Amino acid sequence: MSTGANADAMSDEEVERLILAGEITLFEILMRRYNQRLYRVSRAILGDDSEAEDVMQDAYVHAYTHLNQFSGRAKFSTWLTKIAVNEALARVRRRGRFVDIDLVSKSWREGMGISKTPDPEQQLLTGELKAVLEAAVDSLPESYRSVFVPREIEGMSTAEMAECLDITEETVKTRLHRARALLREEIYSRIGIATVGAFQFDATRCDRVVSVVFDRIRLLLKSDCSRLEI
Repeated sequence: MSTGANADAMSDEEVERLILAGEITLFEILMRRYNQRLYRVSRAILGDDSEAEDVMQDAYVHAYTHLNQFSGRAKFSTWLTKIAVNEALARVRRRGRFVDIDLVSKSWREGMGISKTPDPEQQLLTGELKAVLEAAVDSLPESYRSVFVPREIEGMSTAEMAECLDITEETVKTRLHRARALLREEIYSRIGIATVGAFQFDATRCDRVVSVVFDRIRLLLKSDCSRLEI
């Protein structure tokens, strides 16, 4: 399915109103607009590509079925992101994964093969900078990673992060500061060069999520129609 240039230029709120008026296919605009953000945020919490995609699909279906409940008190993007964050955190709680924060710095150094006096040039030679970045960020505790990725890589504001995670802005800042410290100065100084390219959600995966979400929405609509006939 394709969308026109005029539709792509519409604000989230304009698209939302048209969807509620019956233009269901326009939901694709919102999905493609926020696939990258939701993937990065979900993956930051879960640390798993496949599970992040599942969370995205659940978040979109939930957003669609509750679109009439969006009050507009926050930005649509913030509301949508919070849905994904809550679903991802729920999955973490269900699988009971806990991380010993005190051991993170040591395990991260060992996992990356970094000596006490690493040579930055030698680190870059072990692989592409993007791979170094992703491995380092993946080693962060979930509570730090879930703040670092949306804030530093996706560019969300401190206020948005606080609202999505139901924590204070000061807590966001504190966790971000600790995340940066764990990443070590010589690697973090290089992250800024490649943050936009990290944890990319490519076109094929984007198409897959859009397709699956629409299949699920169609099933919901068919189910609603069946109940009405009964």
